[in-house]
Amino acid sequence: MTNTDHMPLAEPVSPREIPDAAIAMLDAQGTVVGWTHAAEQLVGYSAGEVVGRSAAHVLSPPGDAGRTSAFAEQCRAQGGWSGTVAVRHRDGRMLTMTLRISLLWGQGAATRWLVSGADIGALSSGAADGSVRESLLAHAPVGIVVRDLQLRCTWVNDAMESHDGIPRDRRFGRRLKDSLPGFEAEALEVVMRQVLESGTTMVHEYRAWPPAGRHREHVFSASFFCLQDANGKPLGVCSLSVDVTGNRRARERLAILSEASTRIGSSLDVMQTGQELAEIAVPLLADHALVDLVESVPFGVEPSPRTGTTGGRLPPLRRAGLASIDLGVLELPWAREEVRHAHPGSPFAAVLRTGRSHLEPVLDTQAGPWVDNDPVRAQKVRDSGVHSLMVVPIRARRCVLGLALFGRSEEQKPFQEDDLLLAEELVTRAALCLDNALRYARERTAALTLQRDLLPHRVQGGAAVEVASRYVPADMEYGVGGDWFDVIELSGARVALVVGDVVGHGLNAAAAMGRLRTAVRTLADMDLPPHELLAHLDDTVRRLSEEDADDPDQVPAVAGATCLYTVYDPVTRQCTMARAGHPPPAIIDPQGHVVFPDLPAGAPLGLGLGLVPFESVELELPEGSLLALYTDGLVESRDDDIDVGLHRLGAALAQPESPLEDLCSQVIETLPAQAPADDVTLLLARTRALQPAQVASWDLPSEPTAVCTARRAAARQLSAWGLEHLVTTVELIVSELVTNALRYGEGPNRLRLIQHQVLTCEVFDGDTRSPRPRHPRILDENGRGLFLVARLCRRWGSRSVADGKVVWAEQDLFPTAAA
Repeated sequence: MTNTDHMPLAEPVSPREIPDAAIAMLDAQGTVVGWTHAAEQLVGYSAGEVVGRSAAHVLSPPGDAGRTSAFAEQCRAQGGWSGTVAVRHRDGRMLTMTLRISLLWGQGAATRWLVSGADIGALSSGAADGSVRESLLAHAPVGIVVRDLQLRCTWVNDAMESHDGIPRDRRFGRRLKDSLPGFEAEALEVVMRQVLESGTTMVHEYRAWPPAGRHREHVFSASFFCLQDANGKPLGVCSLSVDVTGNRRARERLAILSEASTRIGSSLDVMQTGQELAEIAVPLLADHALVDLVESVPFGVEPSPRTGTTGGRLPPLRRAGLASIDLGVLELPWAREEVRHAHPGSPFAAVLRTGRSHLEPVLDTQAGPWVDNDPVRAQKVRDSGVHSLMVVPIRARRCVLGLALFGRSEEQKPFQEDDLLLAEELVTRAALCLDNALRYARERTAALTLQRDLLPHRVQGGAAVEVASRYVPADMEYGVGGDWFDVIELSGARVALVVGDVVGHGLNAAAAMGRLRTAVRTLADMDLPPHELLAHLDDTVRRLSEEDADDPDQVPAVAGATCLYTVYDPVTRQCTMARAGHPPPAIIDPQGHVVFPDLPAGAPLGLGLGLVPFESVELELPEGSLLALYTDGLVESRDDDIDVGLHRLGAALAQPESPLEDLCSQVIETLPAQAPADDVTLLLARTRALQPAQVASWDLPSEPTAVCTARRAAARQLSAWGLEHLVTTVELIVSELVTNALRYGEGPNRLRLIQHQVLTCEVFDGDTRSPRPRHPRILDENGRGLFLVARLCRRWGSRSVADGKVVWAEQDLFPTAAA
């Protein structure tokens, strides 16, 4: 090479440390004539920016002319060079790279240079499979051949002759089939054509017979790269071949990496992932392996990126995995799930602080700060016979999640640098799995927290029912779903029981569940019959889905849902229910007979099937009946169909006199041993009935005298109930409600008082129009009645009934204490 005064200053390293990830081809003057996509990814320059220009001018830092000139002369004299260099990236930053420069020969003694390199940071971290593979296999000389678009040899290095014994003069202008058996040549040429078409790097193994011992075949591993011209078009294909025959150890290590891909990360449990890492390392890499995670990691809490760097105390470590060729060696205090603290002076603490691996080929367990501070553990290490140690940090997104320790006792050969490289690759794979599990744990925790915050914290059935509930989230694999339940107290001592299930899992399902629960509560306050409420809810779900469909980047808020809505009246003991694609409730009478009523199924919410109306069914329930509302996760499982689940549920509930909390626990205990694949929600309600003495009702004439009649009847009944202090207020409320019924409604009219946890005053009339408060002007004589009612009672409203409407108002039985 000439004109290379600006080649970067370099420090030689072992050739086997160079991964040959990026390729560039230079002419004898140091001008770039071929470039690869990998080289562009590494230094940022495209082929059009580099080809035809001096490599030194493009890549080297300024100011090293004299020293790099001496390096160029050394490179020419030795016919090549390998080492580390500082290379300038296109964005201006400097990269520390491993670089190998190889001399190539062409026809007529022409020469060119092939430059291969990789980011030394990627090599040390073991993050790239290709880099690890090259580093593990590059013990023998590398044979290099450059071929044109017709796959004819144009350039070759001296090492290639040692592979197959063919002199370079016999290669030029020839294809592979002239030197290799037909099958091998055909397979390799297929690979090379794929490289030329795709521009990607490919690796392939082939067999050949070198000059020494042609009776014994050798196996070579070849990496193929597409060289590009200044226009980015294929110029030719370059192959780098290494003799891997007999490199059994390297093959075993590659097999370890392959096996690790399938065995590490089989679940989203961080503790299990730690155990899988330990087990894959023994005995293939080490005789003993321990995996310690920062104590917060198993609980889904990511450690701080600055762990141990501020001079504070190091976080405690929890043992997540251990494996040994002799498990008797790993008795306490080496137990799994043990919490331990790394001594500040130990190599373990240093790895936690720096995030860099520690290799101790010959382990000294006789002296040192950590040995003196922890003599029991030090003696345990001595007893185990461990004489060589590697400590590798488990890193993910700039955080140290823990440590992996590898020790040798039976294997007398100490750990070497290539062992550390393999260990780092294993740990890197495990770290990715741990990070995924940690992210999932955080998301699941967030979804579960949201789910539990959105569900009612304390359910009460008022005078109508006694209630109890259970919610069991799905297992780690499936995640938290969108189940919900609610108990809503309605007017007239009635209560609404609701259970629903949003399709899907995770935060979106939990958030959608919260929106639907709010919608149900809003619709319930309107005192709609169950089938009408479901119709409105179906319309709400469809509108939400349509809004999200307008934004292609938005995950649908609600992809579908099911719901069961039930209203129970303790005065009449009537239970009205309707469902939208939800499993039917279980009803258990006081004698323990279980039935699943045949309710019209209805379509799931949000599917656009609004043409099929929802239907309500009304049943009369004996006092003390048990209602069980649930989601499908309770009765469906991976192994059994819904009929088996319904039978199991009915058998568990056939004890109606048992406390509801006990019944809930008994039902949950009947679930299969494994964690459920879907959320499980159970709502139990035992019905109550109001005594006849708690309800008073009067039919009123459709004439003005009805107001006085109603006032006197209400006053007498309040006195009978011992509620004389409410007479004045209730008389005013009754007067206004009856007056409105006479003035704006139609007969027949009726007044009803219900004494339960509050006093409810209800006025029935035959008009279906709901009353609306007016805003009277100053001189208006009418329009203030409902405003007066609102000021006198705790709440008021109206609801539709079969033959008209009911306007009601509630009054506290006794004055509430001042805050």
